[in-house]
Amino acid sequence: AVPQFASLYVGDLHPDVTEAMLYEIFNSVGPVASIRVCRDSVSRKSLGYGYVNFHNVSDAERALDTLNYSSIKGRSCRIMWSQRDPSLRKSGAGNIYVKNLDKNIDNKALYDTFSLFGNILSCKVATDPTGNSYGYGFVHYETEEAAKQAIEKVDGMMIGEKTVQVCHFQKRDDKGDDKENFTNVYVKNFPDDWDEDKIHSTFSEYGPISSHALRKDNKGRPFAFVAFESSEAAKAAVEAIHMKPNGMDDGGEERLGPDGHPENKIYCSRAQTKSERQAELRSKFAAMDASKGGVNLYVKNLDDSIDEPTLKELFEQFGTITSSAVPLDSNGKCKGFGFVCFASPDEATKAVTEMHLKVIKGKPLYVGLAEKREARQERLRQRYSMPSGGGKGMMGGKGDKGGKGGNNPNMRGMMGMMPQQAMMGMMRPPMMGMMPQMMGKAPMPKAPMMGMMGKGGQMMPGKGGMPTMPMPMGMNPAMMMRPMGPGAMMPRPGGPPGGGQLSPAALANAPPSVQKQMIGEKLFPMISKIHPDQAGKITGMMLEMDNSELLILLDSEQQLKNK
Repeated sequence: AVPQFASLYVGDLHPDVTEAMLYEIFNSVGPVASIRVCRDSVSRKSLGYGYVNFHNVSDAERALDTLNYSSIKGRSCRIMWSQRDPSLRKSGAGNIYVKNLDKNIDNKALYDTFSLFGNILSCKVATDPTGNSYGYGFVHYETEEAAKQAIEKVDGMMIGEKTVQVCHFQKRDDKGDDKENFTNVYVKNFPDDWDEDKIHSTFSEYGPISSHALRKDNKGRPFAFVAFESSEAAKAAVEAIHMKPNGMDDGGEERLGPDGHPENKIYCSRAQTKSERQAELRSKFAAMDASKGGVNLYVKNLDDSIDEPTLKELFEQFGTITSSAVPLDSNGKCKGFGFVCFASPDEATKAVTEMHLKVIKGKPLYVGLAEKREARQERLRQRYSMPSGGGKGMMGGKGDKGGKGGNNPNMRGMMGMMPQQAMMGMMRPPMMGMMPQMMGKAPMPKAPMMGMMGKGGQMMPGKGGMPTMPMPMGMNPAMMMRPMGPGAMMPRPGGPPGGGQLSPAALANAPPSVQKQMIGEKLFPMISKIHPDQAGKITGMMLEMDNSELLILLDSEQQLKNK
């Protein structure tokens, strides 16, 4: 069955492959409508995949048939139909798992073997970053019948030099493992001379093993997974091997690794999900931070040449630094952010005052108090959540008169409380598609109108003492749709398009799909003053940048011109 759209997914791309390269290759098959290589939101480095959209389905089909597994910059690309229905991807229907693959079997060989049984939606051999096979792969068929036939025909067959095992793919949630009855074991910190055979012989002493795998992380450190056939065998292995000396010379000291486990002892425990492991580490590190004390600062928008000593040197003039960190990517470059922990609150306050928005290596820094993500989200939710409506909630309760409403902090919810009919009348056509999402951010009250802006920005009472508020001339419609926080100024009537500030809090409170639109509404008129002929193109290019960096540019016309 051919999809009714002409969009292709292109994976396994070399990091240096660009949209221009893909256009040159795919446009030779038929007219291309658009191309996008997906990139990291901070570093802007390629994620190794992209999408190619054709005008015609027939051209997309031809590209899939002729270009799949062709070489682009020395790497065999993997092409499949872009699957827009996530339920099909996540259901697991028609998905099979192939293990004990010969290391010489690549994506194309796997595809050629299994395409005999039906239409394949996706097919992949699991590999390390250098392209070496891990010895297993996945094939996702369009139908469950094709998957069953493939299992019946291929399971136990010789492919290359090995007899493969083929079975239905099981999602992690369906495997039935829990904290008490687990069968999968994770092992690390084992002796350097342990290979796959040694792992198998060591762990098979505790019971039959259904599969095992030896891997290396991005720093070259080995680890392994061992799947037992019974929970009892897995528990026995963990009890016997965990914390067993690995022969590493510790010089009489017990050194702890980054996760708090002794480096000279084998780690052997139940295999955890990624979310479980992250939650456990967060809890452990939070306890460590609490014991250290001090004030931790978060520093963002760092140049990629900044390392930990450089960051520490920038901030040590403000006081005693108890710790600092700069996360690096796989190429040893700064990821764009870091942390500095000061011994006292006074020192940290001075550092924030002096260093926030200071330009270092051509980039203005963001410096603020480091918060746990959950705490930050909860704080923003409580601070900028909109009132549910009603006179008391809007105007602040007894004693508040309509004429004084302009200074009431509760007025920040007013903009989200206008009746839907009035909102619809104010919307420009490009904003109409966002109505369902944006209107969902604030409940609609039964009161007809909420406030009117008089001369000088004063609130004017309407019927029954309640203010009324028409759309001021030149006001940006995107501003009408956002909650008004302390940092988000009310645009003045007759002010320039896009005038007023866009606060980080108001932006954070909006859905991710709306945030770029909000910034674009502010950015376009500013760029129009500098390059009126190319404002649209430049705005589109700049919106690829990180939101925090864009907010800094919105606050400084000079920095915007330089950019």
